[in-house]
Amino acid sequence: MRALVTNDDGIDSPGLAALAQAALEFGLDVMIAAPAVESSGTSAGLTAAEDTRRIISQRRVVPGLDGVEALAVEAHPGLISFVACRGGFGGTFDFVLSGVNRGANVGRAILHSGTVGAALTAQVNGVSGLAVSLDVGLEPQEFRWDTAVELVAAVLPMLTSLPAASVLNLNVPNRPVAEVKSLVWAELATFGAVQSKVDEVSEGVIELVTVYASEDPDPGSDADLLGEGRATLTPLLSVSGDPTIERPSPAWPR
Repeated sequence: MRALVTNDDGIDSPGLAALAQAALEFGLDVMIAAPAVESSGTSAGLTAAEDTRRIISQRRVVPGLDGVEALAVEAHPGLISFVACRGGFGGTFDFVLSGVNRGANVGRAILHSGTVGAALTAQVNGVSGLAVSLDVGLEPQEFRWDTAVELVAAVLPMLTSLPAASVLNLNVPNRPVAEVKSLVWAELATFGAVQSKVDEVSEGVIELVTVYASEDPDPGSDADLLGEGRATLTPLLSVSGDPTIERPSPAWPR
């Protein structure tokens, strides 16, 4: 089985390397294609760097993954996913794995996430997707990529058992593995734990400021459970839309 690994934080993000490593350890044939620069908040936009719609990429070596083919692509993750699923990077893919994102992607605000957008674009093209995010907050002191890797390892067997074109959204607490209380299925909250606030700086100038949501999240939602220290798994397409498809029981702790 072949997997494309991408993200919206850019080719140099440690979370990208962590996700690729988890996929390799699971036994997937991995190729990396990620934005050359950060592309957060780009949703599933099919945007390239050049007005001509040409997509430029350069081969890169991701630290610790010398044997893995990697491309830095001047495009948003949604377009990278689209190109991969249409054979633009050579051959076809069974999965698009996106992340590990710096910051949670919970609630209906995932609509704006480039991390989630890449996974949803895969589904439109008949390929299963997994979006993975680490809940680091606004001022993280450390990044527990190792915890994300452990949770991805628990979720990949579930993803591969689901019908093609299923999409899952995984959010991981930024804490040691032993402190993750559980891995649970969760529904999307009305809003996320972190939101963007619009401020008018001056006439004709508007600034987006990231703030914590003032309201408490919906009880039992992904935002609520993640705040309790639980890893959350949300079905976005296929597995949630077809009542005949059973959600596998999360195997955690492994």
